[in-house]
Amino acid sequence: AFERTVEFLYKYVVPVPRDSLSKPKQLVVTFAAGYIAGVFCALVSHPADSVVSKLNSNKGSTAWQIATKLGWKGMWKGLVARILMIGTLTGLQWFIYDSVKVYFRLPRPPPPEMPESLKRKLAEKE
Repeated sequence: AFERTVEFLYKYVVPVPRDSLSKPKQLVVTFAAGYIAGVFCALVSHPADSVVSKLNSNKGSTAWQIATKLGWKGMWKGLVARILMIGTLTGLQWFIYDSVKVYFRLPRPPPPEMPESLKRKLAEKE
């Protein structure tokens, strides 16, 4: 999710190529992409994590029984707090990772591109 979010931000939100931005501005984009990716991951995993949490406290129950007992609304309880926590942690992890690379002047890979073989395959289908 992170790489796709970075691509999206540079394509639609930040109107200039990454290389033309200062390092601090690139790090802001990194944090934003990490936060957005964290929110996505929180949304995807929250219902299952809610069920697993209840399974641990209700020995002998099945996942299906817990999900039925919680209901649709119950499986989403606590989502805002989880988004705040996971989004922030994920954003900070990517920010720290990129900051270390900038500080030590380690090369950063160019934004990913679609492999040529996949481009050809998609062109054949059209």
